[in-house]
Amino acid sequence: MLKFLFRGREKDVVVETQRQSFERIVSELNAAIDGLSVKPRITLDPATGHVDLHLPEQLPDEALALPAPTDEAEQVTEETAEPENTAESKVA
Repeated sequence: MLKFLFRGREKDVVVETQRQSFERIVSELNAAIDGLSVKPRITLDPATGHVDLHLPEQLPDEALALPAPTDEAEQVTEETAEPENTAESKVA
């Protein structure tokens, strides 16, 4: 009856060594960088071993997205609401 809950448990868990895990992560990062038209600047901090990517302000796929709403949009809705209120006061 509850076999659907335990279907995924038959698979063996793959245990990666630290070397395999690091090599996989680096190859995935390289593949992601290869897909970019504008390459990031990469800095390696030898003291901490951290990798830092300096990306441009806007990536090509972000340029295709709609811009975030601004305060101007709120001002436009307020301006359209004001004439309606003044028209009602003139009628009364």
